[in-house]
Amino acid sequence: MKFAPSQAFAGNSGYHLLPLRFRRLPWDEYRVLVTSMAGDWLIAQRDEFERAMEGRLDRAEPLFAEMEARHLIAADPNHSTLAPLLSQYRTRKSYIEHGPALHIFVVSLRCHHTCSYCQVSRQPVGNTIFDMSDVTAAYAVERLFEWPSPTLTVEFQGGEPLLHFARICTLVEAIEERNRSEGRALRFVIASTLHDLTNDQLAFMQDHQFELSTSLDGPEWLHNANRPRAERDSYRRTIEGIERGRKVLGEDAVSALTTLTRRSLEAPHEIIDEYRKLGFHSISLRPLSPYGFARKTEGRNGYLVAEFLQFYEVALDHLLAVNREGYFLEETYGRMLLSQLLTPFSHGYVDLRSPTGAGLGAVVYDYDGRVYPSDEARMLASMGDHAFALGHVNESVSTWLNSPAMQRVFAAGVAEALPTCADCAYVPLCGADPIDHYARQGDTIGHRPTSDFCRKQMGLFDLLLRRWEQGPATDQLILEDWALRATRRGIAREAEAA
Repeated sequence: MKFAPSQAFAGNSGYHLLPLRFRRLPWDEYRVLVTSMAGDWLIAQRDEFERAMEGRLDRAEPLFAEMEARHLIAADPNHSTLAPLLSQYRTRKSYIEHGPALHIFVVSLRCHHTCSYCQVSRQPVGNTIFDMSDVTAAYAVERLFEWPSPTLTVEFQGGEPLLHFARICTLVEAIEERNRSEGRALRFVIASTLHDLTNDQLAFMQDHQFELSTSLDGPEWLHNANRPRAERDSYRRTIEGIERGRKVLGEDAVSALTTLTRRSLEAPHEIIDEYRKLGFHSISLRPLSPYGFARKTEGRNGYLVAEFLQFYEVALDHLLAVNREGYFLEETYGRMLLSQLLTPFSHGYVDLRSPTGAGLGAVVYDYDGRVYPSDEARMLASMGDHAFALGHVNESVSTWLNSPAMQRVFAAGVAEALPTCADCAYVPLCGADPIDHYARQGDTIGHRPTSDFCRKQMGLFDLLLRRWEQGPATDQLILEDWALRATRRGIAREAEAA
């Protein structure tokens, strides 16, 4: 991968190169992926591209028109304008205009489960000192409305947030009361096992248009192994919670994701078939993260990025087969990457932002009043490393943004300025994750050639691009549908906020 010099390059044909990056395709050594600074791209024959770089491409050649249309060359330097390229770049980066839209409230650390891969610092069910207090909740609501975002997604997490549902109720009522004068578009989500769901809780959620997010790791044997309870009934309780939630809140109001352990990698078909059996149309195949108990049990549950990518390739092929049979089922992270590849729009997904989404796309208000730029930063703090604690809810947002922790995030948070990322053809479509690199490599910038984050991102981009480009027309249409659905959801939420 290389980055073409930004200065004008005039060849015999009189055109100038615009900023571009390229990558030799791993599956075809005679072709290259070429991307513009705004994320437009094309695949070209390597010899033709080399002639273009040397200024020897003839205007009559098809590649000339393609490169001009994708803002890779300027045909007439004296009359060309960069306005279309800059407009595209602004569209791609539009998520930075309004600040964080995702606000995570950790109302309690208490939890019934003893999951070996858990990323958070769970606490016994009866230990209420790990619940968010009245004072902390009041301050958190004040800080929420200091941010300028016209759309606010408030997600309640734990532990198990339903064990402190009274706090959720007071927070929702306070937020809605304040919003009468603020006029923001509000969205409430609870991330829960759903095991403790009551009729009264569901009635409150219905009144306030909640969405539910739960964890479902696959068929019963796998879910119970990954997410154990003393009663050995985790799967049954989860399924019952999903059914009750759907009945009251609607089919689309309940979503699920799976966390992949080593044993999960052996069952890609079984996991996907379980989601289909239960009527889900979206699945999130989430690899393990290096935090909390997951770090302690890495030897038992962990695996290499290469093993995850092998699993994902098998899972993707099975998902495509399921879709060809007429049942729509998308993989959420793949959907986001495809929307970056196949549309010019920004969806603002936190992990695919540059500048980074940590603190700029999401904020976490912990039960004890401490504030973090991401859930990963909170998890590091639970392990004793407070390097990314922004401050406390009794301080202003401007204090957090000027904190040493946030300055550290800013310094390593622009992917286009990071070593190796700066030359990567995928960087206009990717994001920076300084906290993940710090957790894995002990440094916010990290070493990209050995970075698990980069290996995963590049592996998934390569896989999805290859499937889209070389697969049958039916598979292309399926992947394009995934991408467009991601874009439509982002546009719909922007419209709600307008």
